[in-house]
Parts: sequence; C-alpha cells; structure tokens
Amino acid sequence: MDLTKQHPRSAKETMAGLVSLARMTDKARAYNDGGLGEYHYDCPHDKPVLAFLGVDAATFAAHVKTLQTDQAIAKWVHDALLRAKTPEQIAAFNAERRAWAPEPGTPSAAFFEELRAKVAPGRSDVTTWFDLLDLDEGRTLEAVRA
Repeated sequence: MDLTKQHPRSAKETMAGLVSLARMTDKARAYNDGGLGEYHYDCPHDKPVLAFLGVDAATFAAHVKTLQTDQAIAKWVHDALLRAKTPEQIAAFNAERRAWAPEPGTPSAAFFEELRAKVAPGRSDVTTWFDLLDLDEGRTLEAVRA
C-alpha cells in the first residue's frame, strides 16, 4: 500500500469489531511496502490498539504481511488476540477511542488546534482526533458518522 497516493481508512471504520484496526492495518501494509509517506506506523494512534490487542507493532506488521487480506487479518485478530476480551471490553475500548481528544495545554492540543484551523476553520464541533483526521483526509463528518 502506498499512502503517498491514497489515505488509510477512517479510524471510525471497524475491523474485527474494533475502531482504528482497519486504519492501522493500512498503515502496517504501507510500512511493510515502504510507502508510509507522511504517515507514521506505531504512533500514538496505533499504540492503544496494539496495547489492547496485546501485540507489538513489529509482530502485527509481520502478520499483516503474511496474511495479506483483511479477512485473514480480522480472523487472526479475532481468534488469537480478542478471544479473551468480552463484548463489554471491546465496546468500552471503541467508545474511549472514538472520544480521543488532545489534553488541553499540551503540544498535542496545540497541533490539533493548528490543524483544525487549517482543515476545518470555524468548526468548533470538531473535538476528536477521529473527526479531525477524517476532515484532513477529505472525508466529511456527515459521511463517516452515518
């Protein structure tokens, strides 16, 4: 995958029942193929997913390379990494990730505000990283919230 030519999927898209997994899979493919461009793999967006799954970035990327298809990757994640998770734990993880926002007063918050002013001027309703990433990548909030 070449993320210099296309964007990864929205963080809101689910795979194996988890938000961010499809996006992280796209970034792992690009990492494996040397096509990350401006994107980062094993970044602050990916780390909570990896921690929840109990796998490190190198192992995840290796499985993505070996398994190749979304279906095979989702099956591996479901069968090997999520088997000990309850539906309530998965729902709580998804809710927490969907609400992920920068902590006020941090460099992350300053970056968020700067990017929001650039891609969504006047949009005070854009308060989460998922929404900001979607707008930055040309997706409308209405389309991804539907």
